[in-house]
Amino acid sequence: MVLALVLLTCIALGSVRVPWSTTLQVLASHAGLTEPASPLDDRIVWELRVPRALAGALVGGALALAGAVLQATVRNPLADPQVLGASAGASAGAVAVLAFAGSAGLGLLSAGAFAGALVALALVLALGNSDRSLGSNQLVLAGVAVGAFFMALTSLLQYGADASKLQAMVFWLLGSLAGANWASLLWLTPAVLAAAVVLVRQAGRLDALLQGDDAASSLGIDPARLRLLLVFWSAVLTGAAIAVAGAIGFVGLVVPHVVRFLVGGAHHRLLVPTMLVGAAYLPLMDLLSRAAMPPSELPIGVLTALVGCPFFVVLLRRRASQS
Repeated sequence: MVLALVLLTCIALGSVRVPWSTTLQVLASHAGLTEPASPLDDRIVWELRVPRALAGALVGGALALAGAVLQATVRNPLADPQVLGASAGASAGAVAVLAFAGSAGLGLLSAGAFAGALVALALVLALGNSDRSLGSNQLVLAGVAVGAFFMALTSLLQYGADASKLQAMVFWLLGSLAGANWASLLWLTPAVLAAAVVLVRQAGRLDALLQGDDAASSLGIDPARLRLLLVFWSAVLTGAAIAVAGAIGFVGLVVPHVVRFLVGGAHHRLLVPTMLVGAAYLPLMDLLSRAAMPPSELPIGVLTALVGCPFFVVLLRRRASQS
């Protein structure tokens, strides 16, 4: 109910004023309940705002779920796609597609983003597991190193790009939902839902993995195989999200911790609420980004970083005080 109200608010509000009654009329007309609204109102609401709000919900839910899963996978509460370098890897993959394929379609762009996220997470696991202990500190350091490498690679690709390609690259690096449309939802929706179904079904195994590899093995779980499965589907979520919305960071860090505070740490209670809260959080951030500097838009990645960075520092200090 709260998510529906958030999405309706994000659809109704924008730089062009559309009355709430007209917004509801447009939505009802596409459900076959009322007469169509004017073509202009229909285009603003149905063609621009509705897919943008839905894309924001899917991207926010995907990044939040990926963050919650990665935190259990590497047994580190500071983990998320941004901290572990997955976002930087996905951005580098998308930028590489833009650099070498020009105006690529969403499918190719998503494939590049997914490949970059998967490679980044694999490198972090390999570097952080050098002594087979998957220590929290070394995983964070590995994520910083891998993220820095892919950021450097992205900068190199930007340096060699022409003006038109550079503009498209900057869009992905700042993060925005302005390019979301119904076509992008046709790709994003099945990818996010498929990954969500697989990961939510692993809730019990995530609880076991969080207790350590020995505890998981005693329950008949292969930790290495499970970790690869979790990393793969987390990369699917991260790559699909970034292909549509660009590099949006810290959603996977902030949202799971807030939800964990409310419902506890058991993953059968955590994963679905985390995805739902993420699905409401990012559209609200997008609405704020449109209202902050009218008539221009503040990149949504800037806002999520402004919220997420202080949150990360607080968690880091709390963790240091407990160790």
